[in-house]
Amino acid sequence: MTAPKTIGVLFIEGYADWEYGLLAASAVEWFGSRAVAISPHGSPLTSIAGFSLSPTRGADPLENNDLDAVAVIGSDGWTAKDAPDVSPLLKAVAARGGVVGGICAGTLALARAGLFEGVSHTSNGRDWILGHEPAYAGSAAYQDVPHAVADNNVVSAPGSAPGTFAAAFLETLFPEQIDQIAGMRAMFAREHATVAPEHGDVS
Repeated sequence: MTAPKTIGVLFIEGYADWEYGLLAASAVEWFGSRAVAISPHGSPLTSIAGFSLSPTRGADPLENNDLDAVAVIGSDGWTAKDAPDVSPLLKAVAARGGVVGGICAGTLALARAGLFEGVSHTSNGRDWILGHEPAYAGSAAYQDVPHAVADNNVVSAPGSAPGTFAAAFLETLFPEQIDQIAGMRAMFAREHATVAPEHGDVS
C-alpha cells in the first residue's frame, strides 16, 4: 500500500483565510493526504479574519524531510522588509522532486528562493511582483492570467484564485488522478456558471 503524501501548508502572521481551505481539505478528504501546518514563527498565528492557528512544525528543512509538497499561503507579511526567509525549506522540497506552490503574496517567497527561474508562473500582477522583487530570477516567464499556473512542479496563483490553485497543485502532486481533478474543476466552475445576473452585478 502506498503511503499517503504529506503536504506542508506554510503560514505566517496575518495569513489569508480563503487561500488554503480548498487545497488542504481536498487533499485530505479526496486524495488521502496528510496536511501539516508549518510556520517559521514559534507562536500561534492570527489570520486576517482574526482566527488563531497553532502550527505543528517550524520551517527548518530537517524538521520537514517527509514533505512531498509545500504550499506558501499569502500574507501582507511577505511584503515586509523583514519577511521570514523560507528559501531553505522550499529549495529542499523542490530538490527532491516535490511540489512547491505559492498563492498571493506567498509567491514572493518562491521568487526569493529562485524557484521561478525557467518556469512559467503568476502572482498578483506583473507590476505587483516586480514592485516587491524587481530583479527576481525568471521574471521574463511571468504569465499575466487570473488563474493558477503550474510548470515543472512549481504552482503559483493570484490571491483571487484559491480554486484553481488547489486544482493545479493537486494535479501536479497526483498526475495519475487526472479524472478526479477534472471532476474537482467542474464542481468549482459550476458555482460561477450558475450565478444569476442580478447577483453578479456589484456596481
